[in-house]
Amino acid sequence: MGLPIPNDPDPIVRLRQIVHSLRAPGGCPWDIEQTHQSLIPNLLEEAYEVAAAIREDATDDMVEELGDLLLQVVMHAEIASETDRFALEDIARVVGDKLIRRHPHVFGESDASDTESVLKQWEAIKREEKGATHEPYLKGVGEGLPALMTATKLQKKAAKVGFDWPEPEAVLAKVREELDELEEASATHDPAAIEEELGDLFFSLVNFARKRGLDSEAVLAAANDKFRQRFHQMEIHLATGNASLEEASLDAMDHAWNAVKETE
Repeated sequence: MGLPIPNDPDPIVRLRQIVHSLRAPGGCPWDIEQTHQSLIPNLLEEAYEVAAAIREDATDDMVEELGDLLLQVVMHAEIASETDRFALEDIARVVGDKLIRRHPHVFGESDASDTESVLKQWEAIKREEKGATHEPYLKGVGEGLPALMTATKLQKKAAKVGFDWPEPEAVLAKVREELDELEEASATHDPAAIEEELGDLFFSLVNFARKRGLDSEAVLAAANDKFRQRFHQMEIHLATGNASLEEASLDAMDHAWNAVKETE
């Protein structure tokens, strides 16, 4: 006989009851086996799926993917509560307290009338809270994040103390400089030099995107989508000539690719 189906009218309470039942004796073997460590890939995957839904401005997908992400938080809280480490209430209380502390211009007497002053104030409070006023300024920034996101966070934090390019055009000149250095490194066939210069080029490109108000992760995601769609259209174009990807020559694929681009 199955477990009772939770039916609390409060959706959050009901979700917690469902997760508790999944982890309880007689629940789901997969859910029971999960740990904080085993759920890391799920947490990252769900966060990226939320981002994809937001980029597509798909309301139903946003609701579903945000729900999947919320499930990860509730699962971690449930696992921790089983050994009295912490519970969902602790998570909510800590983040609520932090929001109040870091918004003294809203909940206190501080004066921060624009976004720039708000961000500087937030950073100062954060460093004081963590006792990091004597730590290296960029210590821990972006730790655990993908490289593109980390580069953006490093650049943004450096910019808060004035270490920044004045105009996007100056960054574009840096991009050209890094590209020249990559070409020089490539001519030497030195893998270590090529890797270093390629990293510098990536970092400069992220900087240019930031100065133009663009999200590097979103820009690359859009480029990935465009490539995927064009490649599929290239397959269709080849198929009209009774050729498959496996059979087509590079010249034939290049011709089909350019034909697709001309129709866009």
